[in-house]
Amino acid sequence: MTPADLDTADLDRQAADLGPGGALAPEADADGYRRRMARRREVQRQRVGERDREKGLVLVFTGDGKGKTTAALGLVLRTLGHGERVAVVQFIKGGWHPGEARALALFGDSLHWHALGEGFTWETQDRERDRQLVQKAWGCALGYLADADCRLVVLDEVNVALKLGYLELEALLEGLRRRPPLTHVALTGRGAPQGLVERADLVTEMKLIRHPFREQGVKAQAGIEY
Repeated sequence: MTPADLDTADLDRQAADLGPGGALAPEADADGYRRRMARRREVQRQRVGERDREKGLVLVFTGDGKGKTTAALGLVLRTLGHGERVAVVQFIKGGWHPGEARALALFGDSLHWHALGEGFTWETQDRERDRQLVQKAWGCALGYLADADCRLVVLDEVNVALKLGYLELEALLEGLRRRPPLTHVALTGRGAPQGLVERADLVTEMKLIRHPFREQGVKAQAGIEY
């Protein structure tokens, strides 16, 4: 660990010790609280100032809870809002036209959306065709991963394609390695393999606690599931 790393770690500890404020702060008097928050602001500014690098990130959204694709689409919306180009390649999905694709079509040529699957395995019932469609989707994805003008590439449900054995992990990792240095990639789907988790810059696991389909028999609804 370098001296800079030690300084950064110390700032992180100070920020944690000072806390986020509010009712969590121990000071009962307003002056004491202001002093704590002034120190917290100073530490935060130092933390932000020392972390000024930019790089293309690998962001993984996995887990058995809802919200994985939704999280990736939040990145899509932000990136489009900054005037950058985005590509979304959907593996497995494709048997329906989701509401988000219709809404984001308003961004025109800034967004490239490809739904290249035909649905769940129990609907398609054809392993070889599923494998071929995944390979087609991966070929499409590679084109965008190599394009420096594409700021964000979303590989939706690619983790499922990996889990089902339709795409090799090493092929995916090699595609990530070859992309331009400032291209971000978001990968979604349950069961992200450990090799991908170890390669990622950010990993978020969605945890299922309650679900209306499971507990109440509520079907998939427009605007919520698609």
